[in-house]
Amino acid sequence: MTLARYAFVKAAWHADIVDQALKGFCEVIPADQVDVFDVPGAFEMPLLARDLAASGRYAAVAAAALVVDGGIYRHEFVAQAVVDGLMRAGLDTGVPVLSVSLTPHHYREGAHHGEIYRAHFVTKGREAAAAALMIGRTRARLAA
Repeated sequence: MTLARYAFVKAAWHADIVDQALKGFCEVIPADQVDVFDVPGAFEMPLLARDLAASGRYAAVAAAALVVDGGIYRHEFVAQAVVDGLMRAGLDTGVPVLSVSLTPHHYREGAHHGEIYRAHFVTKGREAAAAALMIGRTRARLAA
């Protein structure tokens, strides 16, 4: 029996925080079953997630980013475009595409918020891995 493979896409912005989602993901799904792909930022995730899902190599694709208010643009629009794109990638390919993309209302650079969000991303990574496994089991039962 071949073990399922999973793709994990992560944005480079706020990598010290975002990378923690991969850590949590690999606490549930072994790292040797996970292929990791880096992108510059959240906006670039949906296209790569779609391509990975369409490749037929992965049971699920997870994508992680932290989209914060940089003061120049409305980060809500970026976050909405990313989540919509990830959902569309899953619906278009039939492969689960899971979002670990968060848009906090009050994120501030600094040790306190960094610690809170690093811990939160570990949790969200675990939750994404558990969701990938649950969706896989449910779809297998439906196909049987």
